[in-house]
Amino acid sequence: MTEFRTVRADEVTSLYELWARAFTASHIVPLYEQDEGRLGRTLVAADATGVLAVVYWLPRDVRDAHGGVQRVGCLSSVATRPDARGRGLVRRLLAMAADAMTAAGCAWSLLFTGTPGVYTGSGWRVFDRPRVDGRFAAAGTLDAGTLDAGWTAGPAGLDDWTVLDDWTGLDDWTVLAALHDRHDDRRPLTTVRSARDWTGRVPVWYGPPHEILLVREHGTPMAYAVVDWSAGDVVEVALAADRAAGPLLRAVAAEARARGVRSGRLRAPLDPPVRAALPLLFEEWERRDERTGMARPLLLEEADVRAVVEHPRAVHWTADYF
Repeated sequence: MTEFRTVRADEVTSLYELWARAFTASHIVPLYEQDEGRLGRTLVAADATGVLAVVYWLPRDVRDAHGGVQRVGCLSSVATRPDARGRGLVRRLLAMAADAMTAAGCAWSLLFTGTPGVYTGSGWRVFDRPRVDGRFAAAGTLDAGTLDAGWTAGPAGLDDWTVLDDWTGLDDWTVLAALHDRHDDRRPLTTVRSARDWTGRVPVWYGPPHEILLVREHGTPMAYAVVDWSAGDVVEVALAADRAAGPLLRAVAAEARARGVRSGRLRAPLDPPVRAALPLLFEEWERRDERTGMARPLLLEEADVRAVVEHPRAVHWTADYF
């Protein structure tokens, strides 16, 4: 007989085996184990053979269309064992998750997926996640350490939160956090990061082949970009001031050219300073959409949720995925 309930501690091995069969990503279990309340929010269909299907959710504080903060129920790591597919197990678990998130006071629900059809019948709707694809600017062949007068750039380490090479002055993650918080202070769809996020979640997501490139003006940290160099993918940026956009994007292009990376993507909203500096990053580019984000209202109206996810300044950075 199949039971629908929260996972038991003695079923975690079976749960991990299911995830290992369903996903190749290495971050799933490390992130899951950082969540102290995970067992009570892991919904499973299970029988005598083990876990057949799973839907896991966790609450996160996400900024709304007006810069306020709302509790959002985030769905993650949804999977079904191959021999249990076609039985409607995930659909039933999604209904249970929606009820649980609502009871926990979540205003709406968020997920990211490459298979949106799994969720549309349960009330989640797709939204676009714009990106810019392009060829890195040839002008970026200038040394990233010698930008415009007064500006310098170099990598910030993730493991020990110190600056690599001969850089000095970056004591810990709080320097990056301050830049991030200033950039996203009222930005829709961004997650409010805690100290625990910076010391636990961020290093999981932004380990190699990612690199954090920090830009300074006369020694003062002014901006950073996180780049996945395996794909030339700029997955997060933060600016302390508009004037930092040009030096930051020029530094990314310089490092890309130095590494022999000819093309890449920018996964950031095209705020006016970023849009103006885009020619310093790409010599040619194209705006594209990814229909991988999905949202479902719980305590809010549909229009209020769409106002968040469709806002032109909205972004959900990679390190805040769940």
